[in-house]
Amino acid sequence: MDLALISIQTLNAVQYGLLLFLVASGLTLIFGVMGVINLAHGSFYMMGAYLAFTLTSLTGNLLFTIIVGTVLSALLGAVLEWALFSHLYKRDHLQQVLLTYGLILIFEEMRSMLVGDDVYSVKVPAWLDFAVPLGSVMTYPAYRLFMSVVCLLVALGLYLLIQRTNIGARIRAGASNRDMVQLLGINIDWLFRLVFSLGVGLAAFAGMINAPASTVSPGMGTQVLIVSFVVVIVGGIGSVWGALLASLLIAFADTFGKVFIPDYAGIAIYVVMAAILLWRPEGLFKS
Repeated sequence: MDLALISIQTLNAVQYGLLLFLVASGLTLIFGVMGVINLAHGSFYMMGAYLAFTLTSLTGNLLFTIIVGTVLSALLGAVLEWALFSHLYKRDHLQQVLLTYGLILIFEEMRSMLVGDDVYSVKVPAWLDFAVPLGSVMTYPAYRLFMSVVCLLVALGLYLLIQRTNIGARIRAGASNRDMVQLLGINIDWLFRLVFSLGVGLAAFAGMINAPASTVSPGMGTQVLIVSFVVVIVGGIGSVWGALLASLLIAFADTFGKVFIPDYAGIAIYVVMAAILLWRPEGLFKS
């Protein structure tokens, strides 16, 4: 295989892995801290992509769209946590699954009513609409490199928030022992609302920033949800570090699987998951 082609696939895998991390990190935090199985998490990714399409159609400014869309999505997350998810914490997982599955149906119906069932595209900003040469004959889109850098910066920011701040210490404590956190006088309701808003904002941000690099289409939330659950299981429930490493592993398995074993590429990520769980049933890291 040509070195330039390997370089392109490596860049694709890193970009996909970092993007997947933004979605999966929110999912693992919500499950690890709040104990809620949120099947609607992929719908927030889809919502971000459709927000990118709608707002850029109105404003023509992707950067403005991402900032405003992320804030609006986080606020929606806070409202949903207050109105719906706050009633689920002491209930069994079946009720969580039923409620969040119902949210998937609601989001899909709202998407169909508001923007239809067509496939849309979001224009790459003019200042990033060029390609970077790789070797003598191959090029790589500058926007994808921009995505990788931005996702890496957001991942770094999330790490600093979780590991270096007082709020992060409370989130980590909540993931380990929520009852003890509550006994220490920490407002667990506020903490849960913050975690859920953060998770929703990250998923929507991922959908928005990826929209110009892919298509905006019905069902895209379900696709990313399945892979995100694989990441959470492989990385270890509640572990942000595990989500990052697992996202990159799954992305490399998927990307290079499509190159080397195209007929079996669809099962490559599940083979990786099975192998890791046989070795470490609890996942790569514990929360």
